[in-house]
Amino acid sequence: MQKKTDKKWFIPTLAIFALLLVIMFALGIIGGREKVTAGNVPFKGSPLPAGAKTLILKKQLSDNLMSWPGTIHSRTIAKIAPKFNARILEINVDVGDTVKKGDVLAKLDEQAMRAAYQESIAALNATKAQAKQATADERRIKDLYSKEAATRQDYDAVVARASAARAAVKRASSAVKRVQVNLDENILLAPFDSIVSERLKEPGDMGAPNDPVVVLQKNNDLRLEAAIPTHCAKRITLGMKVGIRIDNSNKHISGTIDEIVPEIDPQTRTQLVKASLPATEGLVDGRFAWLEQNCDDSQNVLLIPQSAVLHYGQLEAVKIVDNNQVYTRHIRTGKLTDDRLQVLSGLSEGETILVNSGLQQ
Repeated sequence: MQKKTDKKWFIPTLAIFALLLVIMFALGIIGGREKVTAGNVPFKGSPLPAGAKTLILKKQLSDNLMSWPGTIHSRTIAKIAPKFNARILEINVDVGDTVKKGDVLAKLDEQAMRAAYQESIAALNATKAQAKQATADERRIKDLYSKEAATRQDYDAVVARASAARAAVKRASSAVKRVQVNLDENILLAPFDSIVSERLKEPGDMGAPNDPVVVLQKNNDLRLEAAIPTHCAKRITLGMKVGIRIDNSNKHISGTIDEIVPEIDPQTRTQLVKASLPATEGLVDGRFAWLEQNCDDSQNVLLIPQSAVLHYGQLEAVKIVDNNQVYTRHIRTGKLTDDRLQVLSGLSEGETILVNSGLQQ
């Protein structure tokens, strides 16, 4: 019985001992190569190539230019809708079309309005006939009354009827004019030179008041709207010139601050700032752009040419020159200003780098 118990614990004990030996060997406690003292191992440099351009780093005064994303919107937008209910017969424009003032945008069915116009003309003619008869009766009663052949009561009644008939003619005439105006509204016209930004209806749809058929916008009256942190918005004033960088292009234009919304967004702590833009080819409502402006005071920073930076995946590096030997050093850069990158870490003032680092890959 004792031998069986010893054999039962021998195998697990042996396994634990073997595991400890493996761990000690991996840690270098036993066996393995001689330990290497901790510290920096010098890298072997390469000779400075002929034609290499170098730059001795020194701090430079740089403004703290910041960029905030925004969207370009048109200041003048018109939603074109009919003034009465009617079926849309045709729409002559589509999104992106340029239209001139007075161009026909759409036509509505005018049958119902045409019938109303004919009815108003008939009513006008009827009231005119009644007024003509009433005016003749008025002249006759005045003649009889002057000869004392009619009573005062008859005279007043006939004169009142004639006056009422003439008033009815005026009302009927005004009704005809109103229907005529509405009849002209069956054709929707462009109120100004513009671009069609939305088409909301199709032929066959019902048109109704306050239900736009198309939306127009002026592209020569644009402005950029951007949300800016409140501590930066305090440095912006009405009438200030700011830089505008158009997204997906190298185009830079100047804008003028014309509105600063006083309300602060409680979630983002930003204020909406609007800058009017000059007439510029290619600018349209809804395009993305950046508003650029200094947020804090200028500061001394290290700036290096963008051409000096090498990229290894997500890593950035430059070539350091020391005693005509070239070494690679990883760095971290910040914002780009006029083809110069701000160095956040990895370089010090007084060091020399290769400007055309492409010579040393």
